[in-house]
Amino acid sequence: MNALVRRYVPRAEAVSCEPLTQGLLNRGYRLTTTRGTFFLKQHVDAPTSDRATITRQHRATERLHALGVPVAPPLPAVDGRTVAVVGGHCYALHPWVEGRHRDGAQLTRGGSRRLGALLGLVHTCLERVMGGAPAEPHGSADPEDTHRAIEELLALVRARHPRDPFDELAEQRLLERRRLLAEHAHRRPGPAAPGSGGWVHGDFHPLNLLYRGAEPAAIVDWDRLGVQPRAEEAVRAALIFYVQPTGRLDLPKVRAYARAYRRSAGAGAAELAAAVHRVWWERLNDFWILRWRYELRDSRADPQFPAASALTVWWTREYEAVRDAFAG
Repeated sequence: MNALVRRYVPRAEAVSCEPLTQGLLNRGYRLTTTRGTFFLKQHVDAPTSDRATITRQHRATERLHALGVPVAPPLPAVDGRTVAVVGGHCYALHPWVEGRHRDGAQLTRGGSRRLGALLGLVHTCLERVMGGAPAEPHGSADPEDTHRAIEELLALVRARHPRDPFDELAEQRLLERRRLLAEHAHRRPGPAAPGSGGWVHGDFHPLNLLYRGAEPAAIVDWDRLGVQPRAEEAVRAALIFYVQPTGRLDLPKVRAYARAYRRSAGAGAAELAAAVHRVWWERLNDFWILRWRYELRDSRADPQFPAASALTVWWTREYEAVRDAFAG
């Protein structure tokens, strides 16, 4: 540990290294040294854990920081590099940012406007620092494939003995989703509109945004930096920030957030409406939490399932109200 620390902070000694419990993909530690406190990140998520990909993320955050976006760029080592490879794993050291996470329930409408404006700023600044985004086709889920996935998951759920309340809810939601897909298969969206893609954070949600008081202090975890339809990231982020335990969205706050995002990003109402439809269809066909639990034997995301699965049902019923909150 001391050898790693001294690559970044000469003459420093490690005092403590405490693992952080939040986060599903990589590992983070609060590293206290004789010369300050830092965030040490170990990159282990296979799709984004190679040195070249991490270095690209680091260069992006350095440029965003120069434009005034609240980020915490990595510290360079004595050789100027920001990625250290130790034992076959990539590490990076960042300043420790004091702050707290806030979900939508903790944000006022004014705070929601600031959140939407911040994401719009991220998208416009990424366009400046990353250059033009290559055109990429963005299709939509095939309901026939989803029906097969539902049957496979149902078999796994029903094979569980003894069953627990989560298994009962999973079976209920799978049967419910099968019925909804049959009713709405004709609403499958076509490819995303040309020009809708751009560089996005890729994982913009409450655990990746630190607040100091009422103001955002740092956007962290840029592992999913990539090219996607920008307005779809705005919709996905709102779903995470503003979903309530019952599966409903706080639509007044969503409206405040979306209007601020549109102004900041220069996005039109039609673009947001199209994004709402595509993300709704994505959620109708998505079972990643159940796949983690029943196929990968990984239950870390289980607590998200009740609200997320209820949201899909509520959203289908209140489709027009949700669309209007984003695009109205």
